[in-house]
Amino acid sequence: MTTVIQRREIVYGTLQDFLDDVRQLAEIEVTTVGNWSFAQILEHLARAIDSSIDGFSFRSHWLVRTLAAAFLKNRLLTTKMKPGVNLPRRASSYLPEPEVNLHDAREHLEAAAQRLLTTAPTARHPYLGRMSDREWLALHLRHAELHMSFVLPQREGGTE
Repeated sequence: MTTVIQRREIVYGTLQDFLDDVRQLAEIEVTTVGNWSFAQILEHLARAIDSSIDGFSFRSHWLVRTLAAAFLKNRLLTTKMKPGVNLPRRASSYLPEPEVNLHDAREHLEAAAQRLLTTAPTARHPYLGRMSDREWLALHLRHAELHMSFVLPQREGGTE
């Protein structure tokens, strides 16, 4: 019989909620139930935030952008993202290196979050196109909820 380890149920109402969760988890032993380490997750989220300000290195076909903006945007901003999406090869710069360490990834995330608080994200999303500040924040929070749900605090005698 295979035991399935449940992911955490998370809802972040604010960027501060997300950062508080990261800080709490960084102070204790954690395990991840996905393919990435905690450090890789933080690095990926930091890169996504930076890209919303600095721009993305790729863009989907205009038809995909049009359809995604029309049919997926609202759902992505307001509901939980589903795991298992593979980024296209041209988006590999958003994938973290296996050797990233937690301290560096956490510092990068904190700096990216600070930038998000002080600099309007003006980049066009590669699939959703132009987005408002409010929409970018919602997307970053849903994205963080997805990835951070794979990070589980350790308890004596096993996982929480």
